[in-house]
Amino acid sequence: MALGFYFNSDSFSPSQYDEAIKRLADAGAGAPAGRTHHIALESDDNIQVFDVWESQQAFEAFGATLLPILSDLGVDPGKPMVASVHNIIDG
Repeated sequence: MALGFYFNSDSFSPSQYDEAIKRLADAGAGAPAGRTHHIALESDDNIQVFDVWESQQAFEAFGATLLPILSDLGVDPGKPMVASVHNIIDG
């Protein structure tokens, strides 16, 4: 069952997000196994992230690479809202 993860951090600027994406790509984790969708939303000069993952285990495996990068950038992602995906409509 797919899971949606929504991060609504008030300490994640667009420049920090862009740097995190660059570092993830450099680490070979730009398109991690198990992530099917990634959406970055910008609101009030902060980035919010919504991802869809195939499983909790796939998300946690990615976290081993992501969390040290965010920490190094001074970003506190907070605790995500996690929910089962009921439906996805493309287009």
